[in-house]
Amino acid sequence: MDKILIKGLKLFAYHGVNPEEKEQGQNFIFDIAISVDISKACFSDNVNDTVSYAKVVKTVRRVFTAEKYDLLERCAQVVADAVFNEYPAVMQIDLTLKKPQAPVSAEFEYMGVQISRSRS
Repeated sequence: MDKILIKGLKLFAYHGVNPEEKEQGQNFIFDIAISVDISKACFSDNVNDTVSYAKVVKTVRRVFTAEKYDLLERCAQVVADAVFNEYPAVMQIDLTLKKPQAPVSAEFEYMGVQISRSRS
């Protein structure tokens, strides 16, 4: 299966268990791979024959910033559900959600979750 990749998508939102995370907000970073048959678009050169990564980014931004969640796990699932609901051609999504400013007393690049979901 072919993949469309969105790497390093930075979005500002208000997710976290701690009250200050929901008040001050922070940056989150997405790496997303969506599995979709893009063979028709390879020959037609027509954006209507594929899944527009620009539209996927708009979907991710809209649902990720619409509410405040405690857990990255929930955020990732909400995004995956929205992509499946809005883009019927997507057969699988592999999503990594990174929280580089997580309130943890340690030196790290980021904390995060990674999920993989397939259309049933």
